Amino acid sequence: MVKSSYGLTGRQKAAILLITLGPEVSAQIFKHLRDEEIEQLTLEIANVRKVDAAEKESVMGEFHQICLAQEYISQGGISYAKEILEKALGQQKAVDIINRLTATLQVRPFDFARKADASQIFNFIQNENVQTIALVLSYLQTEQASTILSSLSPEKQADVARRVALMDSTSPEVINQVERVLEQKLSSTVTQDYTSAGGIESVVKILNGVDRGTERTILDSLEIQDPELAEEIKKRMFVFEDIVNIDNRSIQRIIRDIDNADLQLALKVASEEVREVIFRNMSKRMADTFKEEMEFMGPVRLRDVEEAQTRIVSTIRRLEEAGEIIIARGGGDDIVV
Repeated sequence: MVKSSYGLTGRQKAAILLITLGPEVSAQIFKHLRDEEIEQLTLEIANVRKVDAAEKESVMGEFHQICLAQEYISQGGISYAKEILEKALGQQKAVDIINRLTATLQVRPFDFARKADASQIFNFIQNENVQTIALVLSYLQTEQASTILSSLSPEKQADVARRVALMDSTSPEVINQVERVLEQKLSSTVTQDYTSAGGIESVVKILNGVDRGTERTILDSLEIQDPELAEEIKKRMFVFEDIVNIDNRSIQRIIRDIDNADLQLALKVASEEVREVIFRNMSKRMADTFKEEMEFMGPVRLRDVEEAQTRIVSTIRRLEEAGEIIIARGGGDDIVV
């Protein structure tokens, strides 16, 4: 008979699960946890003297059931998950799993919409007020939101982008009201707390997926409406590590315009992929000189590295705006060589 895991605390179950999964898998899981969570679990694991086979089996079984329930929720919402689990495990067991799952893992609003075609969502919301459109875009997949934003009229695009960027929290009542209107087939659960969505990072991700023309239209309008916001968005739209997505000819042009000291600082902590792209577009002599000077550079301050990368990104955006280099964008930016 399998020993029940329900008498254990959540932290004890997590510790047993990590022990059962082994050090390699557990190490990967730890990468996604906060420092305080890692400390708590490490202490709990250290306090575990022995775990019998029945306890391991019970914890793993519960974990498997919750994973299945979460997968069912992502496929079709709470009602769908409950229906499937009831058929497999019985009504009481299904309710128990769903309750424990939703108590710890919130189902994001508009979950059903993230599985819909962007053009269908656009057809429904295009005539709504800009605040409603911004709210919906904040909860969609980045690709969906980018497609919809590109499809809006130019006069709406900047206003919607601005409202997404400035959006902080929205009351559950408002979310529920908009969701009820938009949802046609699937039900979803709205968290009872205020739900954070939108923000500058959200609009940056959306703008990075639109075509260059739409991006310019929105940023030009934002520079008039809110210059500080426009500048902050532009700073975050292209980061140094994105240089790997630029074609070789453009990278060679960038290298000519940036300060060697800045590039050496920026490469000091860059990924191997970024270094390879940069060195590949230098002459062998220049690349060897760079590598040698970087070796003798010694420790550097992270702030100095970030400032150097910011200056390089500013140069890249200046060259792009001047039409001297091309950065491929979503939404049909075709490059003809």
